[in-house]
Amino acid sequence: MHKKFEGIIAYPVTPFKEDGSVDGDMLKQLINRLIDSGVHAIAPLGSTGESAYLSDDEWELAAQIAVDVVAKRVPTVVGISELTTGNAVRRARFAERVGADAVMVLPVSYWKLGDTEIIAHYAAIGNAIALPIMLYNNPATSGVDMSPELIAQICREVPSVTMVKESTGDLQRMHRLRQLTNGTIPFYNGSNPLAFAALNAGAAGWCTAAPNLNAELPLALYRAIKGNDVEGARVTFDRLLPLLQFIVRIGLPTSVKAGLRLQGINAGVPRLPLQQLNAPVTAELSAILTVLQAIQSPSSTT
Repeated sequence: MHKKFEGIIAYPVTPFKEDGSVDGDMLKQLINRLIDSGVHAIAPLGSTGESAYLSDDEWELAAQIAVDVVAKRVPTVVGISELTTGNAVRRARFAERVGADAVMVLPVSYWKLGDTEIIAHYAAIGNAIALPIMLYNNPATSGVDMSPELIAQICREVPSVTMVKESTGDLQRMHRLRQLTNGTIPFYNGSNPLAFAALNAGAAGWCTAAPNLNAELPLALYRAIKGNDVEGARVTFDRLLPLLQFIVRIGLPTSVKAGLRLQGINAGVPRLPLQQLNAPVTAELSAILTVLQAIQSPSSTT
């Protein structure tokens, strides 16, 4: 029986040692820290995990470590974003073999992909594994923008595509997808600044890197929405928004690694060509985190 994905789905960074290699011990520490904070699922090797910058061996090492350390305490969805269908299938099979609960598939385009090619990409992965697939639409990073109509068609034609993460920041797409699928396909918010609106509109969960730096407020937001405390959710979201806007503006792995360092956790530096934050931007992030540290969410005071 497949595990249910809902709530706050946290994306760990992939930490690096000083020599540039993957820091497996730190990855274990970061994932344990997220689980201990109360997040509902772990999603290694997404954009936050710098998956596009890892070699095959590094990707497999990070996937293996992540699944092993989670140890079924919460569901694990492993991110797969590959130019070729062959490589995507190979990585999906690896994720299944090491014990992932699902894979999240983001098609990546060099040449512009047609609808038929995108459907075939998902079908090939679905035919290769028995795991559920979370379809991931993020045109800003992948160069592929899937309309709600195409996503609904993929869900019909590829039965293993059972979830959709939408990161365009267009709430109307989520409403449209719900109409086209008669509400049978859960959708997940992947646009951090849209978290309140998306959860309030019925998103099954929020896929986010924010819990690396502050897990309390995302969890409080989700609890408030589930408890129909819309005003409490709005207040919580407004408090969290400066951090969400910052990490999106600066870039997830870069900002999260800088924030972890400010909190005394050395996850290494982003892999080139990504650059570390300069002093003024780091000071901006430090000020945001200092304010959040002093805030108690509305639900934590009851």
